[in-house]
Amino acid sequence: MRKFLLIAVLVPLVLAAGWYYFHQRTLPAYGPLYREYAYITNGKSNTVTVIDLRSFRPVRTLQVGTEPTGVAANPKRNEVYVVNTGSSNVSVIDAEQNKVVATIGVYGRPYLIDVSPDGRRGYVANSGSGNVSVLDLERRTIAATLRVGGNPGLARVSPDGSTVVVTNRADNTVSIIDTARMAVRSAINVCIHPEDIAILPDSSKAFISCSGSGQVAAIALKHEPRKNEPQRNETQNDKLLTLLDVGKSPVSLALKPDGGELIAFNFDAGSISIIETAANEVSGSYLIGSQPTRGVVSLDNSRLYISNFGSNDIAVYDIDQGKIIAYLPVGTHPDALALSQSQNYLLVLDSGSGDLVVIQKRQPKKKFEPSEYSLLTIIPVGMQPNQIVVKSFRATKLLDGR
Repeated sequence: MRKFLLIAVLVPLVLAAGWYYFHQRTLPAYGPLYREYAYITNGKSNTVTVIDLRSFRPVRTLQVGTEPTGVAANPKRNEVYVVNTGSSNVSVIDAEQNKVVATIGVYGRPYLIDVSPDGRRGYVANSGSGNVSVLDLERRTIAATLRVGGNPGLARVSPDGSTVVVTNRADNTVSIIDTARMAVRSAINVCIHPEDIAILPDSSKAFISCSGSGQVAAIALKHEPRKNEPQRNETQNDKLLTLLDVGKSPVSLALKPDGGELIAFNFDAGSISIIETAANEVSGSYLIGSQPTRGVVSLDNSRLYISNFGSNDIAVYDIDQGKIIAYLPVGTHPDALALSQSQNYLLVLDSGSGDLVVIQKRQPKKKFEPSEYSLLTIIPVGMQPNQIVVKSFRATKLLDGR
């Protein structure tokens, strides 16, 4: 069955519109201690596939809990965390050994995890029990359990680590957690069915996508002025600033690394909406493809990659030009996306065909090359892959000659 799935994906890739061509693989030279892995949760296989991004080959299939969904990497420790929705726990993966070293129990139906910038805390919203589990990642225990609203879907940590924003889908609110006091400090009514969260780099503002009302909520986050702080010199409290009308069913958000623009992906409208974050205004909406579900922005703020779940392709949007420059055919129902550390490889997770498509970005060297994008490889993973995260680091020692 897997062979037929792979053939079904590969044939359209070879034939489609001349965007791709197969070429001899030329990969960078890495130092002996450099590691870069992609971790993929396979919801129906109860596994995580580990792919070595130095060679683009799978190196491990790890058994985790039941129905793994969310995955996140620790920015300070060589660890990766997998949320198991069915078994209501979190698997801890040692990234140097690529093995599960601990399991932390949480509460009912968790989906996603976010990690604090200092790497010490993990935040898991438990949709079935209306609370957030605060994990002590050093001790691998629960540090606190905080009651929030109904059916919380996501808990997002601010870049300065002071605040956690939680979307409560059942009661159309967000809960704001003060991480220093380890307590909920605010509950704010927003719009219908809040889902994804984006927080500006200076931690002053959060944006919430509301799939039920076709809106994005802009929220000011509490801020106490600090000494010698020139730009933000007034006390600011948590409050709803405005509701922005976007397209139908905005299911996710992507923030440019510089924080200047936010993109909403309007699943049922087939469009994206661009939001100017300083002015809290929608600057434009653009038809993009069938059922756009997620996107990722390059670190240089120049390119936006969008997975079109319904049309089985990736739209490449040039932010500076304000237009689509390519459609790249992939497998069935592309969903989660990630970029390699070098930004030269786009990783596309196909939830329908159960594979990872690796697209290489390069500068054309010959006149007949039709695009700067080419297919590098297709890697089968598990059944119903959900999420992907990339972890790059220097290993502390060589293991097994690797």
